[in-house]
Amino acid sequence: MKKIIQTMLLAVFVILATASFSYAEFAATGSEGFPYFHLGCLIVGGLIILSLKNRHPRLYLSEAIGSFALYTVLVALFTSPVVDALRTLIS
Repeated sequence: MKKIIQTMLLAVFVILATASFSYAEFAATGSEGFPYFHLGCLIVGGLIILSLKNRHPRLYLSEAIGSFALYTVLVALFTSPVVDALRTLIS
């Protein structure tokens, strides 16, 4: 029962993080510059972490949440609004 609850909590976190990423990118770029590839990578990464958590019971919930949060930040760093902001910051 504990394994199922932890997997459900992880799934909720993955959905909320993906939704917040989608909202932030849509607000920053609009519908014409939306990074669908990055969103797909984020969804696939979330599914992989969910399946690893479901398959390996020794993987802690905090480790799974932390790894997906870091993966979300990594994916967000390579989107065009962040790259443009870094480009203007450097030059």
